[in-house]
Amino acid sequence: MSSGESDRLLMSDPIPLALPAIGERERELVADVLTSGRLALSPMVERFEHLVAAAVDAPHAVAVSSGTTGLHLAVRMAEISAGDEVITSPFSFVASANCVLYEGAKPVFVDIDPDTLNLDPAAVENAITPRTRAILPIDIFGYPVELDELRDIAARYELALIQDSCEALGARYRGQALGSHGHPTVFAFYPNKQITTGEGGALVVETVDEWRLAKSLANQGRADSGGWLEHARLGFNYRMSDVTAAIGVGQLEKLDDVLAARSTAATRYTEALDVVPGLETPCSDDPDHTRSWFVYVVKLASEIDREAVISQLADAGISTSRYLPSIHLQPYMREQFGFREGMFPVCEDTSSRTLALPFFTDITEHQQERVCDAVARAVSGTLSA
Repeated sequence: MSSGESDRLLMSDPIPLALPAIGERERELVADVLTSGRLALSPMVERFEHLVAAAVDAPHAVAVSSGTTGLHLAVRMAEISAGDEVITSPFSFVASANCVLYEGAKPVFVDIDPDTLNLDPAAVENAITPRTRAILPIDIFGYPVELDELRDIAARYELALIQDSCEALGARYRGQALGSHGHPTVFAFYPNKQITTGEGGALVVETVDEWRLAKSLANQGRADSGGWLEHARLGFNYRMSDVTAAIGVGQLEKLDDVLAARSTAATRYTEALDVVPGLETPCSDDPDHTRSWFVYVVKLASEIDREAVISQLADAGISTSRYLPSIHLQPYMREQFGFREGMFPVCEDTSSRTLALPFFTDITEHQQERVCDAVARAVSGTLSA
């Protein structure tokens, strides 16, 4: 095949929305686990937990089977129960609200900031009632929430604060890593995240007692002492497997390089797309907020036909996704709680106009150029139509 033919093939190759960066190190560690014959509850999980805690400057980490299970454990540990309310964001993946429902409590949504897309602290405080037991903010798309304001509100009203940092491994708030601020924080490692374990997550906590409780709850309620069939409390099978942990160890060993590569890719997108009329790029870092790049999501002007843009990009072999639908407008949320359009206008407007572009650690400059050219053509065509 000639170099010209090869170039033409590369020009037309599909560009996925996300792609995990798995290398020889991960394969080596998985092979070690398989060779050992210990596929569960072996030292590999403990090794992974230590690396997670070190990466986010937290005292303790508990490896779990997903970010969702980590959030559920944090809600259970906060003793949330039926009749309680938890204030959270309607602009998130549904797991952040579902983990409240698992305990019979009610998610109370408040609107988001139009720039950061995170919870508005003033709206949080206005939503507090005698039934409120916790605040569950989401560092959406890897951008840190207004943590000091939310911690102050939680302290004044004696509420638990549970941070959903599932999209934000490596982000920093006022110079400190998310996970190091003293309250339970959850990270997720699905294949589209900064690092992946396939499926998996981690809950980081401040005290030994919290760590012991989380470990017990994630392991069928087993106590520190006692036999395999002795259970101190009702628990869950939320354990992480050792094969999963082995992938995570390999991923965490290169975390700094991964974060740097994703930051570079995000900068390339921003520089190219900032000049496209009708398109808004993600908010920039500032002295208090350092984003960890999970996805690259743009916001289209209201007059742009998003579906037409998606269709044109698909024709060019470029994957996209509508990030994110409003949780309160999901069918089961409408049916159970009577949520409807117009309740959270900033969230709903954002949901109708945001679009995730292909973004992953090993995305090439050439792939990003293709994406940017296609986006500019699609947006321009829609504006002029």
